[in-house]
Amino acid sequence: MADAIVLPARRPHDPAMDQIVKLAVMAVGGQGGGVLTNWIEDCARLNGYAVQATSVAGVAQRTGATIYYIEMAPETDRAPVFSLMPAAGDVDILVAAEMMEAGRAIMRGFVTPDRTTLIASTHRALAVSEKTVPGDGIAKSEEVLAAAEIAAQRLIAFDMEKIAVESGTVISASLFGALAGSGELPFPRDSFEKAIRASGRGVEPSLKAFSRAFEAAQAGRKELPAQPQDRSQTQPLAGAGAARPVGPERLLNQWDALVRRVAALPAPANHMAMRGLQAVVDFQDLAYGAEYLEMLKEIVARDRADRDFVLTIEAAKYLAKALTYDDIIRVADLKTRASRFERVRREIRPAKDTRMMLTEFMHPRAEEIVGLLPAGIGKRIQSNSSAMRLVDRLFNRGRRLRTDRLLPYLQLHLIGGLRRWRRGTLRHAIEIQHVRTWLDAALAQSSADYDVAVEIVRTRRLIKGYSDTHARGLSKYDRVMQAVELVAGRPDAANWIRRLRDAALLDEDGKALDGALQTVKSFADDN
Repeated sequence: MADAIVLPARRPHDPAMDQIVKLAVMAVGGQGGGVLTNWIEDCARLNGYAVQATSVAGVAQRTGATIYYIEMAPETDRAPVFSLMPAAGDVDILVAAEMMEAGRAIMRGFVTPDRTTLIASTHRALAVSEKTVPGDGIAKSEEVLAAAEIAAQRLIAFDMEKIAVESGTVISASLFGALAGSGELPFPRDSFEKAIRASGRGVEPSLKAFSRAFEAAQAGRKELPAQPQDRSQTQPLAGAGAARPVGPERLLNQWDALVRRVAALPAPANHMAMRGLQAVVDFQDLAYGAEYLEMLKEIVARDRADRDFVLTIEAAKYLAKALTYDDIIRVADLKTRASRFERVRREIRPAKDTRMMLTEFMHPRAEEIVGLLPAGIGKRIQSNSSAMRLVDRLFNRGRRLRTDRLLPYLQLHLIGGLRRWRRGTLRHAIEIQHVRTWLDAALAQSSADYDVAVEIVRTRRLIKGYSDTHARGLSKYDRVMQAVELVAGRPDAANWIRRLRDAALLDEDGKALDGALQTVKSFADDN
């Protein structure tokens, strides 16, 4: 006879467990998760609750969110026993400081339809994995929002970052307001506001953000993540209604002449050509803008009205990008512009009278240094492997320049001022020759296969960035262009070029492109 199994008696239900509120906050660096946690603790204690808060930090910003965990219960004669970490299926309120953090919480089981109220901001703070993809690696917020509607018992979602920025504070204040407005904590509004006032820093902006988010949450607001604005390619000429630049009358007259040349282009290409002209002139000067329009004029002469001048529109975009390449001069110029310091200050929002320290990281390769030299001298050095190794030893090392200090700032400012001599450098000669070869390749296909010509123009998208990033992109571009010869003449040639380009944008190392190229070579060999 089998041994009997005796199960332990079921423990009686402890009513005190029903009074413990379990709240988790998921945030990344700079979003004020610690401040929010302190406010929640203070608010709970003001209302006679015992509270415990813990946090587990991620490895670094955006590689792992910090999880702040709070448990609270009404004060009694008996001290409550709180947990140190959230458990899957055992969270009452989940506050996510950004849409993908809400997704992480759902994946980890912290959000469940039987009990969890999910309070999430619909804005995005891009993850490292999204930023490092050469193409568009941005995850779809809509999918996370749809999952949240299923996973949560109650969902409150709107752009809390926008409210915070407009109020002059950080998102912790609007998250706190949404939490208060949700009614999930049994505390009056004034106790939340007292917690903010007690902190003593940035009180008024924080209270403003708190109030706006409180009202939005009270209204049960739920909104879709903001979508990128759809800019039609056929909208009116950008320069026509834009403010005229400021400067000497002689230069302004030259600018007006360039704007009139843009207006004479086919209407569908006006907007993109104007954007390109602005970028090219900002990069170099008005004469460079005239060169841009001359190259574009060649494309227009070979384009077709029955195809809505798509070739010209794409060329206007990618030609401007090709002519505004990132050399050391460009990088130094951008890093020392007043607008950049203003943008960094606006994003960091340092406290009043606080000195902002800004460190720039520079790591030029030998190719970038030699590219600054006059074309003739640069070519001789570039062809000498010993000379290139020497330059590499001297310059190929990481440098940190504090541009909030006068001397490092002046160093970069002087390098940025070298753009008046840019046309005589080796790098400029190389870039212009490459542009010419690229445009010729597209124009050569425009009569035989218009779609192939368009895809060749778009393939220029692969070349971007500075230093090693530029080198990798150029290598991918060359490999795709070599494959153009293999697919040329096929009815699906344009489709294959697009597939190869998309594969090249999937990863940094080009593994996806290697696989796509093998496919192309396999059917090319069969023919």
